[in-house]
Amino acid sequence: MSEIEKRNHGDCNILYKEIKKREQKLVNMKKEGFSFPNSFKKNTTSRKIYQKYQTKNRNELISLNIEVSIAGRMVQRRIMGKASFFTLQDIEGKIQIYINEKKISSDFYRFHFKKWDIGDILGVIGTLFKTKTGELSIYCKNVTILNKSLKPLPDKFHGLSNQEIRYRKRYLDLISNNKLYSIFKNRSNIITAIRNFMIENDFLEVETPMLQNIPGGANARPFITYHNEIDSQMYLRIAPELYLKKLIIGGFERIFELNRNFRNEGVSARHNPEFTMMEAYIAYSNYEDMMELTENLFKNITKFLFQDNKIIFNNNNFDFSQPFRRLTMTDSILEFNSTITSSDLKDFYKIREFAKSIGIKVEKKWGCGQIETEIFEKTVEKKLIQPTFITQYPVEVSPLARRNDINLNITDRFELFIGGYEIGNGFSELNDVEDQKTRFLNQIQKSNKEDNKNLFYDKEYIEALKYGLPPTSGLGIGIDRLIMILTNQISIRDVILFPTLRPFKK
Repeated sequence: MSEIEKRNHGDCNILYKEIKKREQKLVNMKKEGFSFPNSFKKNTTSRKIYQKYQTKNRNELISLNIEVSIAGRMVQRRIMGKASFFTLQDIEGKIQIYINEKKISSDFYRFHFKKWDIGDILGVIGTLFKTKTGELSIYCKNVTILNKSLKPLPDKFHGLSNQEIRYRKRYLDLISNNKLYSIFKNRSNIITAIRNFMIENDFLEVETPMLQNIPGGANARPFITYHNEIDSQMYLRIAPELYLKKLIIGGFERIFELNRNFRNEGVSARHNPEFTMMEAYIAYSNYEDMMELTENLFKNITKFLFQDNKIIFNNNNFDFSQPFRRLTMTDSILEFNSTITSSDLKDFYKIREFAKSIGIKVEKKWGCGQIETEIFEKTVEKKLIQPTFITQYPVEVSPLARRNDINLNITDRFELFIGGYEIGNGFSELNDVEDQKTRFLNQIQKSNKEDNKNLFYDKEYIEALKYGLPPTSGLGIGIDRLIMILTNQISIRDVILFPTLRPFKK
């Protein structure tokens, strides 16, 4: 056995003994009448105490005689004979507690409190004071153990160092990482800001099915399930788009949905199979109107969160008060690829050879539009740092977008890129039923055998289009990626409480 193996074995043995010791303590507590108290009421939090009383001096606090009731985990302790200091941690922070056996009785102090462990959940009632060093603290009058921690917490200084364990045991990560809570509090605030902005702009929030007979609205591999009662295979939705456009056909004019999508595909720093998306639709509008709405949305969110439109993401400065750059897909390729010309992009043989020269495997069924999009994704996307709308996507890769009036090979579509990430996708909706039918069929015909399993001809949507879809614009925003940027996190797993992971192998 190597030295490392011996050390690990020793650590496991120590941990095992500590857990057994704590388990026995709980057994003894139950024998003494412990029954997991549920009546303790707190009236404040650590943050509220600091906000309200941090500026008070020692004499002011003594004269005010402020009694508080607070609850949380004991995360540190210093026993000094007949008195102790311990740190109580709640979701908003930490506060120091001073406990003296004279105040709570020597028997309780010696035979109960001193036997409690780091990680135990406590309720404390006491008065506020400041120590000689000026630290705001609580002089404990009464302390109650509310639950016993049977396992020791992670190292108090380093927290969870293993990234995978942080994701698998998010509850431990939250206990040991004070900054993590603020990320997820901001996530909630961002979603609230989005929802408020949409409602203030006269959008109606709606809900469409998560379980669908046909997974439509995007080209992605679906999760498959089965409904026993109706004896039918069903799919978790990959996008709500087609259902939302049916609502526009039905007479709604400004709607949005903020909910989950599911795509049975890769897991990475940019992708999670279960993700949050907002989709919005406006009748009697076009994609330019939707780009304007998107800019205003970002201005509103950043102002709401930071009282300023300026943020930093991945060492890049952004100012969302400024207009977003607009660039066609063709112009973006020419800007970042000096060896190809505009005429080359229109010549099938030249664009195909260029694509091959940069490592793109060109499929036989691809046309110029698909090849151009692949070149864009490989050579341009990650270089779009400042907020940029890429417009004029080829029809070949935009089966649900309206054709441009001047150039029928491109669509009135945009994608928004920030920090090298695709954040949003929008377009003027295709409402020509015959064109839509043809594009659905062409998409299936041109797909390879593997993709064919993920593409479905949605007869119900075509039937709905026959009743007339008004001129409409649509928008989809990836909420998780947006939150990454606004909270300065470089992995999507750091903004999802429980990201998708492979099953743990012992």
